[in-house]
Amino acid sequence: MAELLQRPLTEVRRLLERRELSAVELMQATLARIDAANPALNAFVALRERDALLDDAAAADARIAGGQARPLEGIPLGVKDLENAAGLVTSEGSVPFKDNLAEHDSVQVSRLRASGAIVVGKTNAPEFGYTAITKNLLFGVTRNPWNLERSPGGSSGGSSAAIAGGLIPLATASDGGGSVRLPASMTGCFGLKCSYGRIPHESKGWWDMGDTAVHGPLTRCVEDAALHLDVTVGVHPLDPNSLPHPGFSYREILDRLPAGLRIGWSPDLGYAVVQSDVGEVAYDAARVFEGLGHRFEEEKTGIPELGYDWGLGNAFEMLGRLSPLLLEHEHEFGRSFLRGAKAGRRMTPEIWADLRHRRELLNRWCAEVFERFDLLLTPTMPFDPPPAKGPFPAETEGRKQPFASVGSFTIPFNLSWHPAATVRAGFSRAGLPVGLQIVGPRHRDDLVLQAARAYERVRPWHGEWPTV
Repeated sequence: MAELLQRPLTEVRRLLERRELSAVELMQATLARIDAANPALNAFVALRERDALLDDAAAADARIAGGQARPLEGIPLGVKDLENAAGLVTSEGSVPFKDNLAEHDSVQVSRLRASGAIVVGKTNAPEFGYTAITKNLLFGVTRNPWNLERSPGGSSGGSSAAIAGGLIPLATASDGGGSVRLPASMTGCFGLKCSYGRIPHESKGWWDMGDTAVHGPLTRCVEDAALHLDVTVGVHPLDPNSLPHPGFSYREILDRLPAGLRIGWSPDLGYAVVQSDVGEVAYDAARVFEGLGHRFEEEKTGIPELGYDWGLGNAFEMLGRLSPLLLEHEHEFGRSFLRGAKAGRRMTPEIWADLRHRRELLNRWCAEVFERFDLLLTPTMPFDPPPAKGPFPAETEGRKQPFASVGSFTIPFNLSWHPAATVRAGFSRAGLPVGLQIVGPRHRDDLVLQAARAYERVRPWHGEWPTV
């Protein structure tokens, strides 16, 4: 059964449809795998009652037998602990929220449930998703299935460890500065940061002014991600920025990548400091598109380093949310998280104006780049996964890391709202996964998925997973 749980979601789904596997057997195998591997990984931090899960699986088997199966019927689902799943605590990895029992599903979880997925439990996340290393005071450190001394990334690190470690076939993730792509890259998964608004991302009691975070699939292969999108996209009144349904199935158009695309490659976006072997592996992967007959050319221009702008804007909003709690609960927050949030007090009208100006410069650069190229490729992250407890390297091969550090390649496209995915490019000299980022024009999630699928067919990496 361990081998079964390393297969793509879409393969498991076909076994269920053909009744070669029952949903009850799948759930039993999932729970046994969590029992065996979660103590080492710490990917899951809460589980529903086993009897309830097996009852849900039995009901799924009955629907399959009766010809009433939904797209995700009987598929076990993990929910990132920044997102609501009714009946489970949404702690956001923070001690003051340890009893925050969710009464309702998020829009995304509601749609996944309505498609037949069975919520198993919550996956770990750093406090409020604030860093690309998954650890917090409530649940501790989550570890990378490829090397338990390394991080699986963040903030969707619990989900990435669960997917790569074969604990579960489907989990939710979200990306505010790389939090889908970075953990996917660190664990060798596929991850897509959708166009802003593609999957509804409702607020939690206040209007969300920080417009960089999106939900997105983090999966074992590209087809799994397309299926995830097919059941979750579409406008919703709780998200004023949600996009209408695209009018097609992402799975159905996966293999329709246009011929003769103009492919741009940027090794550093003009400022990133990249570990040499990571850069070499990503570049070698990018050249796959040249072999597929597309025009391949290096992008010579670069952008300003916007990591500080992104961090200060998020800190300002987070501080506004938490200020009412600080008098009574300040000692319960993580020190590094609180230090980062308090940096929001530096915000002034003048700084705010500068941030908006530089973001517009980024927008203009993106507009120019996507006039010349259909897709832009970069490394996903600039160095190997850091130690499980951190920190990130201050320098790489004698060169100082910029403020953006691990998010050097991901943060810009959260600020610009462009869809961006990561595929496994290969492995570094340390034997750790390396990611290739594929960025598309705004709202062209379909093109990014098609390019990722074409790459995956040439380099079918999704069959190789670690043993925990």
